[in-house]
Amino acid sequence: MRYLETGRLILRAWQEADAEGLYEYARCPDVGPIAGWPPHQSVEESLDVIRHVLCHEACFAICLKPENRPIGTVELKLNGHTDMTERDDECELGYWLAKPFWGQGIMPEAAAELIRYGFEDLGMRRIWCGYYEGNTKSRRVQEKLGFRYQWTTKDVDVPLMHEKRTGHVSSLTRDEWVWKRLYDAAAAVRQGRRISDYVDAGGVAAAILSSSGNIYTGVCVDTCSTLGICAERSAIFSMLTAGESRIERVVTIMSSGACGTPCGACRELMVQLMPEDYREIEIMLDMESGRTVKLGELTPQWWI
Repeated sequence: MRYLETGRLILRAWQEADAEGLYEYARCPDVGPIAGWPPHQSVEESLDVIRHVLCHEACFAICLKPENRPIGTVELKLNGHTDMTERDDECELGYWLAKPFWGQGIMPEAAAELIRYGFEDLGMRRIWCGYYEGNTKSRRVQEKLGFRYQWTTKDVDVPLMHEKRTGHVSSLTRDEWVWKRLYDAAAAVRQGRRISDYVDAGGVAAAILSSSGNIYTGVCVDTCSTLGICAERSAIFSMLTAGESRIERVVTIMSSGACGTPCGACRELMVQLMPEDYREIEIMLDMESGRTVKLGELTPQWWI
């Protein structure tokens, strides 16, 4: 049976026994129509949807722990079940959530786990997603997940509603997803604080992706002497403590919230760790545009 899990949620396959619960939420006129499907009219209709629509390989019921009772759906529509791509290594993200659970961060949590599943377990290289004009909640979910706007199409057929709408399409590549994971990890530990009259910590944070795929974080420590440390070196030392020594990517978040580049001392440490191929280490310059630079461009010549 299909099964995924997050901190608050269980994602599992829909079951016929869920028909009454599905009808309870899917009959709400605020849920289906904005996503392109009419409210359910009966438990029998909900059962038919479970049997013929919510039955695909990467379709999951969203359940709150510990009840294990569906409150929504999140799905990766694979090639053959989406009109957004004809590639086997691309798919479309779809979702809806029962109205009583809106505004609690449930859908971003569920969708984030399904995106991880898509990239890591299914080997996807790009995930598409769309929303109809006016569905601001869906747009915000996509923005939180890191999707980037691609195009807008007018007069899109919405066959189940017998109408035409304006549709907006965005996408997320595996590369963008990896960078966002790093950025989010660094943002989670960046919290500037005064430790004593002589020490500040956390104003700058960094996240490093190792060659094994692990993420290590660190924060800067500023002192009134030379005893402090940069966020990048703090993260590197955590990586070394864990037994790893090879770096693939680096994200540093400055006190302003913007990304920055490592200082000379941090660059030197990375060069000495990987003297043969340090030039290939990627560093994020701007998350909004996705602009990056390789350490070899920042450090074209090494003093040794």
